[in-house]
Amino acid sequence: MSPLGALHGRSFVSAADLSADEARELFARAREMKAEIVAQGRHASLPLRGRTIAMLFEKPSLRTRVTFEAGMTQLGGHAVYLAPADVRLGERESVGDVAANLGRWVDAIVARTFSHAVIEQLAADAGIPVVNALSDHEHPCQALADYLTMREHRGRLDGLQLVFVGDGNNVWHSLALMGAALGVHVRLACPPGLEGDPAVRSRAEQVAAGSGSRVEVTNDPRAAVADADVVYTDVWASMGQEQEAAERARVFAPFRVNEDLLAAAPPSTLVMHCLPAHRGEEITSAVLDGPRSIVLDQAENRLHAQKALLEAIIA
Repeated sequence: MSPLGALHGRSFVSAADLSADEARELFARAREMKAEIVAQGRHASLPLRGRTIAMLFEKPSLRTRVTFEAGMTQLGGHAVYLAPADVRLGERESVGDVAANLGRWVDAIVARTFSHAVIEQLAADAGIPVVNALSDHEHPCQALADYLTMREHRGRLDGLQLVFVGDGNNVWHSLALMGAALGVHVRLACPPGLEGDPAVRSRAEQVAAGSGSRVEVTNDPRAAVADADVVYTDVWASMGQEQEAAERARVFAPFRVNEDLLAAAPPSTLVMHCLPAHRGEEITSAVLDGPRSIVLDQAENRLHAQKALLEAIIA
């Protein structure tokens, strides 16, 4: 059985759920799908014809919602969007009951939640694949698209130096776990005390030891980017942290990705951001819109990476 065949019927809750070979096969399939869309504007075959996903969202979304809905349409399937007020997980109905009902109607659940435990419970109770479309602990679909994008621009992943500048948040967790498996050297530059979940770091370090890569954390952003192939940043206050925004802005100010910071990096360094961006805070417009930025490429690749994933788990 091919690595993609082994994904059928499986959930994607954490970036650690994919082996390196499975991730590489998904990248290859995503590249095929992307090339077909670029050349023809549509797919010749529709592997998800008659298939339906339920999109269960507790948070607002632009990229995640549109790319999953458009992806299902392009592959011949259908997506049912359930907004935060539609279901009210754990209030109007228990998470387990929602999962059990959806499991009788649709082929997969794509969930965007606050609590990571909600994603895990959906996966445990639904009886169908559940895809983590963002939780407060991980963002594995983002990491899948990001490494596809790096592979496109750099031609390789093994030995690549990725530097994440900012908060040790959900995006960092998924980048560290997947990157470690793929042989990417992943480094976090953050203020003291904001290094993320130590259990995630420990797991990523163990995986990296097997792939020959490194997982590192530093509090010096300029030193961190000195050998960077890619500098990546994200908002300083994620959804649910709005009350901390002012204090975070003060603490993270030295970690702003601007032209001064990039001057400490090699001239070939590329810049990534998972969006939405707070221009002038974690990243300046000059960098976000500048020649090093591949931000829109990674946003586009959400579509193709997720199509490859959906085909693999439910076709």
